[in-house]
Amino acid sequence: MADTGVAARIHGGLHLDEHKQESNATAIRTLGLPTRLVLPMHQHIGEPAEPLVRVGETVLKGQMIARASDYVSAPVHAPTSGRVTAIGEYPVPHPSGLHDLCIVLEPDGEDRWDTLPPGFPDWRSTDPAEMRERIRWAGIVGLGGAAFPTAVKVNTSGQRRIETLIINAAECEPYITCDDRLMREQAADIVDGIAILRHVLGAERCLIGIEDNKPEAAEALRAALGATVDAATDVVEVPTLYPSGGERQLIMLLTGREVPSHGLPAAVGVVCQNVATAAAVADAVLRGRPLIDRIVTVTGRGVVQPGNFRVRFGTPAPFVIDAAGGRSTDYHRLILGGPMMGFSLHDHQVPVTKASNCLLAPAADELPPSPTERPCIRCGECARVCPAQLLPQQLYWQARAQDFDKVQDYHLFDCIECGCCAYVCPAHIPLVHYYRFAKTAIWAHERDRDKSDLARRRHEARQARLERLEAERKARLRQKKEALEQQPSAAGKDPKRAAIEAAMQRVAAKKAAQLDAGQAPNDE
Repeated sequence: MADTGVAARIHGGLHLDEHKQESNATAIRTLGLPTRLVLPMHQHIGEPAEPLVRVGETVLKGQMIARASDYVSAPVHAPTSGRVTAIGEYPVPHPSGLHDLCIVLEPDGEDRWDTLPPGFPDWRSTDPAEMRERIRWAGIVGLGGAAFPTAVKVNTSGQRRIETLIINAAECEPYITCDDRLMREQAADIVDGIAILRHVLGAERCLIGIEDNKPEAAEALRAALGATVDAATDVVEVPTLYPSGGERQLIMLLTGREVPSHGLPAAVGVVCQNVATAAAVADAVLRGRPLIDRIVTVTGRGVVQPGNFRVRFGTPAPFVIDAAGGRSTDYHRLILGGPMMGFSLHDHQVPVTKASNCLLAPAADELPPSPTERPCIRCGECARVCPAQLLPQQLYWQARAQDFDKVQDYHLFDCIECGCCAYVCPAHIPLVHYYRFAKTAIWAHERDRDKSDLARRRHEARQARLERLEAERKARLRQKKEALEQQPSAAGKDPKRAAIEAAMQRVAAKKAAQLDAGQAPNDE
């Protein structure tokens, strides 16, 4: 393993027009408050959050308004103070234009903070478990786009010891510059977050992987590291190549280690986090602040003044576009994310969420729609550029035939959906769409199977309980019958006659008791 520098190169990849300069030349601007904030309960990988508030309730900035519903989940906090006006289904950012459960908040304009937990000034002597709980409370997820709950990712108990923390500063997709500006302006916060994450993980060292097209950001990070005299953290510049910022690809570049198929980076002693995630961790641990906003790149020829903005979660996309000068005459469509892994928004009123790193408004000739799909010519270009070293053509055939068992034999779930294969396909086949379809179908099948298995187990448990109760009832009847049969045989009497005599004795005793009490016997 190399201590610094590039240890290996990734397979495939593409050199793309960067289009970074349109948005990274100006400082980050902070957006004001819209008239309402729509906060989805599902802004992360895992189970959706559960609302803690009711319609009409007043909340404060930073107040938890929805709690994590499972271990792999994340809470949601109020981005400002105001009143809850609705809880229901609203459009959310999704390739299929889905609606999901949201809390609608009407800001009161006062921006009053809730009582926040104290920070950990002496965090180096704080139990890592307590700091993980703070990260979980803060609702921090991976801000590079994956949105996996950070508290879960840094909990490596029972796994191999983590040797290396990798900070992903590559930001390899064209147009997106939110991490670039964050590194230039908040390098000290990122370095603080790195030190905290190393402490939580017990990692010996940290490697910050950054593409060599961001010299200002790299220099800012080195200056911040120099101020802390952190000799265990290095800034490593890697060649600009898409998708060098993929988790597995960056690990290979920096360490030479290959994450096994269906495995996690922890299997090779590595955990990878985004620079914005590190800054959010510093906010939560040092200042007790939950995650309520993020930096969003707004770019493309479809907006008048491209740039980067600090946006509160729940802010409608049109409000952000207006902050960038509004739509230009070249406005054609709106994409959430970059040109390679992003998707067109069906409803432009969707809110900014934790996974929203870019709003791209390209002109019609800037990112033209894909031409009509034609039959595959088996040229093999897709395999040549695949950074995961898969066989995209075989994945396509099996996904198209809906042979979901076979498609998994070709390691479908190792696909990172980077879009390199579709980009170079001369037949213009939307390959990634087929892969996403297959993944979704397999996940749905597994959920149905799990539900079926659960129903079967419940039915079997009910049947076993009923059989046990019936067996116990029969056992009691049998014991009662045996007791009745044993009692008269011991007295040498006929069972029926013994029962009659016992009844007569009870009647006689009752009459005697009535006479003693001065009452007339009741001879019914």
